[in-house]
Amino acid sequence: MSALALDAEALYQELLRAVRGLVRADTRLVGITSGGAWLAQRLQRDLGLSGESGQVSSVMHRDDFAQRGLSAGGQTSLPFEVDGADILVLDDVLYTGRTIRAVLNELFDYGRPARVRLAVLVDRGGRQLPIQADYAAVRVSLPETQSLALARDAQGRFSFEVETSAPLS
Repeated sequence: MSALALDAEALYQELLRAVRGLVRADTRLVGITSGGAWLAQRLQRDLGLSGESGQVSSVMHRDDFAQRGLSAGGQTSLPFEVDGADILVLDDVLYTGRTIRAVLNELFDYGRPARVRLAVLVDRGGRQLPIQADYAAVRVSLPETQSLALARDAQGRFSFEVETSAPLS
Protein backbone atom coordinates (compact mmCIF):
# COMPACT_ATOMS: atom_id res chain seq x y z
CA MET A 1 0.00 0.00 0.00
CA SER A 2 1.40 3.37 -0.99
CA ALA A 3 1.61 6.02 1.71
CA LEU A 4 -0.15 8.39 -0.68
CA ALA A 5 -3.12 6.02 -0.83
CA LEU A 6 -3.68 5.95 2.93
CA ASP A 7 -7.13 7.27 3.86
CA ALA A 8 -6.68 8.84 7.30
CA GLU A 9 -10.43 9.15 7.91
CA ALA A 10 -11.03 5.46 7.13
CA LEU A 11 -8.12 4.50 9.39
CA TYR A 12 -9.56 6.71 12.13
CA GLN A 13 -12.83 4.74 11.91
CA GLU A 14 -10.83 1.50 12.34
CA LEU A 15 -9.03 3.01 15.34
CA LEU A 16 -12.35 4.16 16.84
CA ARG A 17 -13.78 0.65 16.55
CA ALA A 18 -10.69 -0.91 18.16
CA VAL A 19 -10.41 1.65 20.96
CA ARG A 20 -14.04 0.93 21.95
CA GLY A 21 -12.81 -2.53 22.91
CA LEU A 22 -9.73 -1.24 24.73
CA VAL A 23 -11.27 1.40 26.99
CA ARG A 24 -12.88 0.82 30.35
CA ALA A 25 -14.79 3.33 32.45
CA ASP A 26 -11.55 4.38 34.15
CA THR A 27 -9.33 4.51 31.02
CA ARG A 28 -7.70 7.86 30.30
CA LEU A 29 -6.81 8.81 26.72
CA VAL A 30 -3.48 10.57 26.24
CA GLY A 31 -2.35 11.77 22.82
CA ILE A 32 1.21 12.47 21.82
CA THR A 33 1.69 16.02 20.54
CA SER A 34 0.37 16.82 17.92
CA GLY A 35 -1.24 14.11 15.76
CA GLY A 36 -1.83 11.80 18.70
CA ALA A 37 -3.38 14.64 20.71
CA TRP A 38 -5.82 15.30 17.85
CA LEU A 39 -6.72 11.61 17.82
CA ALA A 40 -7.25 11.55 21.60
CA GLN A 41 -9.48 14.64 21.52
CA ARG A 42 -11.66 13.26 18.73
CA LEU A 43 -11.85 9.79 20.29
CA GLN A 44 -12.81 11.31 23.66
CA ARG A 45 -15.74 13.02 21.93
CA ASP A 46 -16.73 10.16 19.60
CA LEU A 47 -16.68 7.60 22.43
CA GLY A 48 -18.70 9.90 24.70
CA LEU A 49 -16.10 9.73 27.46
CA SER A 50 -16.40 12.19 30.30
CA GLY A 51 -13.64 14.61 31.15
CA GLU A 52 -10.79 15.67 28.92
CA SER A 53 -8.13 13.70 27.14
CA GLY A 54 -4.51 14.36 28.06
CA GLN A 55 -1.66 15.47 25.89
CA VAL A 56 1.95 14.44 26.37
CA SER A 57 5.08 15.87 24.81
CA SER A 58 8.21 13.82 24.21
CA VAL A 59 10.49 16.85 23.88
CA MET A 60 12.18 16.85 27.28
CA HIS A 61 13.02 13.13 27.23
CA ARG A 62 14.16 12.67 23.65
CA ASP A 63 17.58 11.13 23.17
CA ASP A 64 18.18 13.60 20.32
CA PHE A 65 17.24 16.69 22.35
CA ALA A 66 20.67 18.24 21.76
CA GLN A 67 20.06 18.23 17.99
CA ARG A 68 16.32 19.04 17.99
CA GLY A 69 15.97 21.33 20.99
CA LEU A 70 12.51 22.52 22.01
CA SER A 71 10.26 21.91 19.04
CA ALA A 72 7.11 23.89 18.37
CA GLY A 73 4.91 21.12 19.80
CA GLY A 74 2.54 21.49 22.70
CA GLN A 75 3.34 20.90 26.32
CA THR A 76 2.26 18.00 28.48
CA SER A 77 -1.19 18.46 29.99
CA LEU A 78 -2.67 15.63 32.03
CA PRO A 79 -6.03 16.72 33.54
CA PHE A 80 -6.26 13.64 35.77
CA GLU A 81 -4.26 11.77 38.39
CA VAL A 82 -1.63 9.59 36.71
CA ASP A 83 -0.95 7.39 39.76
CA GLY A 84 -2.91 4.17 39.35
CA ALA A 85 -4.49 5.26 36.05
CA ASP A 86 -5.24 2.99 33.10
CA ILE A 87 -3.76 5.02 30.23
CA LEU A 88 -4.19 4.53 26.50
CA VAL A 89 -1.53 6.49 24.62
CA LEU A 90 -2.44 7.49 21.07
CA ASP A 91 -0.13 8.44 18.23
CA ASP A 92 -0.47 8.95 14.50
CA VAL A 93 2.62 7.06 13.29
CA LEU A 94 4.82 4.54 15.10
CA TYR A 95 8.28 4.27 13.59
CA THR A 96 11.52 3.82 15.57
CA GLY A 97 9.95 3.69 19.04
CA ARG A 98 12.09 6.56 20.35
CA THR A 99 9.15 8.96 20.76
CA ILE A 100 7.22 6.32 22.72
CA ARG A 101 10.21 5.75 25.01
CA ALA A 102 10.41 9.49 25.68
CA VAL A 103 6.65 9.69 26.28
CA LEU A 104 6.79 6.87 28.82
CA ASN A 105 9.53 8.73 30.69
CA GLU A 106 7.40 11.90 30.64
CA LEU A 107 4.31 10.04 31.92
CA PHE A 108 6.28 8.58 34.81
CA ASP A 109 7.43 12.09 35.75
CA TYR A 110 3.74 12.68 36.62
CA GLY A 111 3.16 9.46 38.55
CA ARG A 112 3.00 5.69 38.26
CA PRO A 113 0.14 4.48 36.05
CA ALA A 114 -1.39 1.06 36.68
CA ARG A 115 -1.18 0.25 32.98
CA VAL A 116 -0.11 1.97 29.76
CA ARG A 117 -1.15 0.74 26.33
CA LEU A 118 -0.50 2.15 22.86
CA ALA A 119 -2.79 2.54 19.84
CA VAL A 120 -1.66 4.10 16.55
CA LEU A 121 -3.11 4.86 13.15
CA VAL A 122 -0.02 3.67 11.24
CA ASP A 123 2.78 1.31 12.21
CA ARG A 124 5.49 1.80 9.61
CA GLY A 125 8.00 -0.67 11.06
CA GLY A 126 11.66 0.30 11.34
CA ARG A 127 11.83 -0.12 15.11
CA GLN A 128 15.08 0.76 16.88
CA LEU A 129 13.68 -0.10 20.31
CA PRO A 130 11.57 -3.09 21.47
CA ILE A 131 8.26 -1.20 21.43
CA GLN A 132 5.04 -2.26 19.77
CA ALA A 133 1.48 -0.98 19.61
CA ASP A 134 -1.40 -2.85 21.22
CA TYR A 135 -3.38 -1.79 18.17
CA ALA A 136 -2.42 -0.33 14.77
CA ALA A 137 -5.08 0.50 12.18
CA VAL A 138 -2.62 -0.35 9.39
CA ARG A 139 0.98 -1.51 8.96
CA VAL A 140 2.95 -0.19 6.01
CA SER A 141 6.54 -0.13 4.83
CA LEU A 142 8.04 3.17 3.79
CA PRO A 143 11.56 4.00 2.70
CA GLU A 144 13.71 5.71 5.33
CA THR A 145 13.66 8.81 3.13
CA GLN A 146 9.89 9.24 3.59
CA SER A 147 8.09 10.52 6.63
CA LEU A 148 4.38 10.37 7.28
CA ALA A 149 2.46 12.72 9.55
CA LEU A 150 -1.18 13.32 10.35
CA ALA A 151 -2.71 16.62 9.29
CA ARG A 152 -6.05 18.10 10.35
CA ASP A 153 -8.16 20.61 8.45
CA ALA A 154 -10.39 23.36 9.89
CA GLN A 155 -13.34 20.91 10.10
CA GLY A 156 -11.24 18.39 12.06
CA ARG A 157 -10.94 15.89 9.19
CA PHE A 158 -7.70 13.94 9.05
CA SER A 159 -5.32 13.39 6.14
CA PHE A 160 -1.70 12.35 5.81
CA GLU A 161 1.25 14.45 4.71
CA VAL A 162 4.17 12.63 3.14
CA GLU A 163 7.60 14.23 2.98
CA THR A 164 10.61 12.89 1.16
CA SER A 165 14.15 13.74 2.21
CA ALA A 166 17.47 13.06 0.57
CA PRO A 167 18.99 9.65 1.41
CA LEU A 168 21.69 9.65 4.07
CA SER A 169 25.13 9.11 2.62
